[in-house]
Amino acid sequence: MRALDTNVLVRFLTNDDRSAAAKVTAMLEKAHDNGEQFLVVLPVVLELLWVLKAAYQLSREDILAALEQLTLMPVLEFESDNVVTSLVRLGRSTQTDLPDLLIGLCARERGCEATWTLDKKVSRSDLFRVIA
Repeated sequence: MRALDTNVLVRFLTNDDRSAAAKVTAMLEKAHDNGEQFLVVLPVVLELLWVLKAAYQLSREDILAALEQLTLMPVLEFESDNVVTSLVRLGRSTQTDLPDLLIGLCARERGCEATWTLDKKVSRSDLFRVIA
């Protein structure tokens, strides 16, 4: 199996560089036809969230829709798929920043009851506890 870097997913989702996006699409289609998959590790998901918001100014809903679109592609295998699926679901039902949700969900998956933080806003999520 091979993994994908963030820039590959950005080109695929945004089509901001048509030549690069066409190469990515062709690679994904070929892999799909051959029954292959590409791994998307969690740091790539985190960076993707940041890039789509900071560099492309996409709305939260557009970012979540794009992430959901990627999770539905059989050619992509996400590290901790259940974390990414939960991120999309919780991202739509809460206002917690998406990178913070990802951090809390990763910790929860590893058996942590909560993630300690100094961020009072984030501590509104049951994934976090504020250090008093």
